[in-house]
Amino acid sequence: MPGQDANATWIAVIFALFSVIELRAQSLETKSLDLGGDVTIELLKLPPGEFLMGSTAEEKAWATGIEGGAAPGTTRESFEGEAPRPMRVKEAFWIGRTEVTMGQFRRFVEESGYVTDAEKPGGAPHVFDPGWTGYRFSGTVVQPWKATEGKSWRDPGFPHPLREDFPVVCVSWNDARAFGEWLTKREREAGRLPEGLVYRLPTEAEWEYACRGGSKESHSFWWGNELEEGEGRVNFSGIDFLPGRNRTWPLAKVSWSDGFAFVSPADHYGERGRNGFGLADTCGGVWEIVLDHFDPTGGHEEVLLAIENPRPVCRGGNYFDVPGNARCAVRLGLRGPAYSDSRDGFRIALGTPREPES
Repeated sequence: MPGQDANATWIAVIFALFSVIELRAQSLETKSLDLGGDVTIELLKLPPGEFLMGSTAEEKAWATGIEGGAAPGTTRESFEGEAPRPMRVKEAFWIGRTEVTMGQFRRFVEESGYVTDAEKPGGAPHVFDPGWTGYRFSGTVVQPWKATEGKSWRDPGFPHPLREDFPVVCVSWNDARAFGEWLTKREREAGRLPEGLVYRLPTEAEWEYACRGGSKESHSFWWGNELEEGEGRVNFSGIDFLPGRNRTWPLAKVSWSDGFAFVSPADHYGERGRNGFGLADTCGGVWEIVLDHFDPTGGHEEVLLAIENPRPVCRGGNYFDVPGNARCAVRLGLRGPAYSDSRDGFRIALGTPREPES
């Protein structure tokens, strides 16, 4: 009967609502690390859990369609695997509420004297080309990023002033690991590091589990499958003009302004921009470099570290990406451990070691 069908529908909606409320109501343990100079970093403890890694055929089709914006026939979506696969994160671990910021990375450099790969002789991170017009030539969009000497995390070539609460960019896999080693040594010497744990990059499985916010469903984004529900939650290509310009990115984009033509400050969207675990900016913002090395057939439950020709994995999309490239399942392999880009950053984790001792 129609009435019974309607009642069943409302019951399903109510159960779904309570499920979301329960997920949002998770009370996770947090810790705040004092990095000195009035700079802190906040981490949340995530419990062990299960999730689905990868994407469905329907999601891939959307990502390469008009709304998703990736060109049909590209191989990027194949890197997500043929179908969602059950994965389990076996141990609890801590992870940063946000990507590591400019201010947090600056404290690391000030205290350690570290020099990033981009700042070393021959370093030339890929940054925005101020001469880019965005026009199409012979049916191809001319990409606005190019290798540029003299740029680094200190000056990533943004056409606007830097802020200490921006996610740090122009950092490599090597640089991100060095940040974790510094933090491990610092906290261990202060007697604040739990036994058997180290600060490090999250594994690829830990990252996607964290990104999905505790959901066991295979959703495109941490909030679900509807792109329009991302308004006010996420920083990626929208209708915002670059300074002094009257053109936007010529491919697919979201229909709203997120307030930033380039990157937004970490956790700028507050509670609305946090997933079920309370993590901010897990889709969009900047690509997040993880510990694993790239397997083009899909991610792994256990960490994968290549011996020859390592290509670190980055996840989550970035502030200038089309919507289809800023989903939970999207994964790319960087050109190498020393590669850096003004769209790439990282999020720090605290857990058991995942790399062989050197």
